[in-house]
Amino acid sequence: QVQLVESGGGLVQAGGSLRLSCTASGDIFRLNTVGWYRQAPGKQRDMVAHITTSGRTNYADSVKGRFTISRDNAKNTVYLQMNALNAEDTAVYYCRLLTSWGGYWGQGTQVTVSS
Repeated sequence: QVQLVESGGGLVQAGGSLRLSCTASGDIFRLNTVGWYRQAPGKQRDMVAHITTSGRTNYADSVKGRFTISRDNAKNTVYLQMNALNAEDTAVYYCRLLTSWGGYWGQGTQVTVSS
């Protein structure tokens, strides 16, 4: 069983930055695509960014140019650097490790952007 633990969320003013981290247990992290998702109150959970095992990245249009996803396979960790935050970025952010059998989710970390 893989566990994903997110950290780095918090309260930030509009225009500010945060860096989220997600660390996985076990030994399959480096073998799979990993991503960040977010869910705002009353809305569905949406993809924010993915990074493949080869380092190829994909972003939601709403965060392109502001967010950067990266991974450190030696540390079993994926990061999300978030810059130029705005109120629309307020959500619970979840880490997801994608596997052929569906994958695993973290418990989420709250990001709140005050305007």
